[in-house]
Amino acid sequence: MPHVRIHAAAVLLAAGALVAGAALPASAINSYNAAPAPERTEVGALVATWDADGDPATPDRVDWVCSGTMVDANTFLTAAHCTTDWPENVRFFVSLEQDVQGALDEAGRAHPGDPAAVAEEVGVEGVAHSHPLYPGPSSDTRDIAVVELDAADTADRWSFTPAALPAAGALDTPGPRGLDATGFVVAGYGTQESHRGPGGHTHPGGGVRMKAPVSFNALNNAWIRLAMTAPQGNGGACYGDSGGPNFAELDGRRTLVATTITGDGPCYATNVVYRLDTAGARAFLSPFVTLP
Repeated sequence: MPHVRIHAAAVLLAAGALVAGAALPASAINSYNAAPAPERTEVGALVATWDADGDPATPDRVDWVCSGTMVDANTFLTAAHCTTDWPENVRFFVSLEQDVQGALDEAGRAHPGDPAAVAEEVGVEGVAHSHPLYPGPSSDTRDIAVVELDAADTADRWSFTPAALPAAGALDTPGPRGLDATGFVVAGYGTQESHRGPGGHTHPGGGVRMKAPVSFNALNNAWIRLAMTAPQGNGGACYGDSGGPNFAELDGRRTLVATTITGDGPCYATNVVYRLDTAGARAFLSPFVTLP
């Protein structure tokens, strides 16, 4: 189940950004062992405008839908399931606001009935490029995308240091024992783990940049599985964190090693993340960003 908050027919929240209703408390990542991340200014939210009433001439919806990371001055890295299967008139924007839901709410009050103006106030518009072979097989779904922005426009809005990408095979070198001892941190704007209420299970919150520790579980050719279990001191990702970063300390440097893709439905156990040190991921990224 992808950790996005996208669409099914018109646009629903598919597993990564789920319900972030305005009446719900604003937080992100799991509620346990998590903290706000105002210092992670390279981490942003993917905002979209699109048509949902059958009249594609003008957009009538605007919302944040996924998370992601600036990997150079004009390249925002996210997941392909965040940037595909949209109405033809979709427009993508990137916001590096700490509280993107709050920014959207404020812009909505200033520009009632004008989704495009709302999006332009909170973000910088870009062009999405999804992996051409997405969706691939489960062994490697090629669930990776970038949004190319105007570097000058982005610099005018925000100050950030792009995330460092890993060298080829960087996660193979330590081996399982070394990865067991490696500190991992997930970040994003997603909702909280499943809460039981009068109406059944919900995923409250979302729209504020948060971070949480996670720990190594397993390494595959295209994937890392990271444990989100609270008793081990972990937090974790949930709906809306799709495309967001998973950092690891490699050789003393904070490195963006993978992006959040999916996990268990209640968001309690496992974050399944897409490796960025593989030949396939690097081949996709190489036209857009200088790789180590």
